[in-house]
Amino acid sequence: MRKSLKLYAVQAAFLIQLLSLILFVGEYLVVTIGIIDLRISWEVHETVEIMAMIGLTTGLVLGTSLIRNLLRRNSRIEEQLRVASGDFHALLHEEFKRWRLSRSEKDVAYFAVKGLSNSEISALRGTSEGTIKAQLNAVYKKSGLESRAQLLGYFIEELMATDAGDSAMPTPESKT
Repeated sequence: MRKSLKLYAVQAAFLIQLLSLILFVGEYLVVTIGIIDLRISWEVHETVEIMAMIGLTTGLVLGTSLIRNLLRRNSRIEEQLRVASGDFHALLHEEFKRWRLSRSEKDVAYFAVKGLSNSEISALRGTSEGTIKAQLNAVYKKSGLESRAQLLGYFIEELMATDAGDSAMPTPESKT
C-alpha cells in the first residue's frame, strides 16, 4: 500500500512538472515569438506559476527521497554481496581442506569454480594443460564429484544451504 502511494505521488509530481513545462514553454513562445496574442489575467498567470512551483518542489522532494532510498538499497546489496563473497570464499577453503587437496589442486579447483578454462588456468599457473587436467581429475576424485559443472553446482548448493540455515547438506558421495 505504501509503495503504491509513493508511485501515485511520483506520477502526480511528474504530471504537474510536465504541465508546467508545457505552460512555461508555451508562455515563452507566446511572449518572445508572438505566435498568438494570448491575454490572460494576472491571477490565472500567478496560479499557474504557483502550481508549477508546487510541482517542481514536490518533484525535487520526491526525487531526493527516491535517490536516497536507492543509495541505501544499493549500499545494503553491496554489503550482502561482500558477505556472500566472503562466505563463498570461506566455504571453498573449508571444503578444499576437508577434501585434503594439495596447494596446486586448491588453486586449480578455485580457478575452475571461477569459470576459467583449462588453457586459461595453465597460462596463469605456468603449467601444461595436461597437468591442469590431471589436477582437476584429482580434485574430482577426492571430492567425489565427476565434472566441473558438479563442482560448481556443489558449492552453489552449499552456499544456498548456508544462507537458508540448512546445515544438513549432503556430501558429494551421498549424492550419487
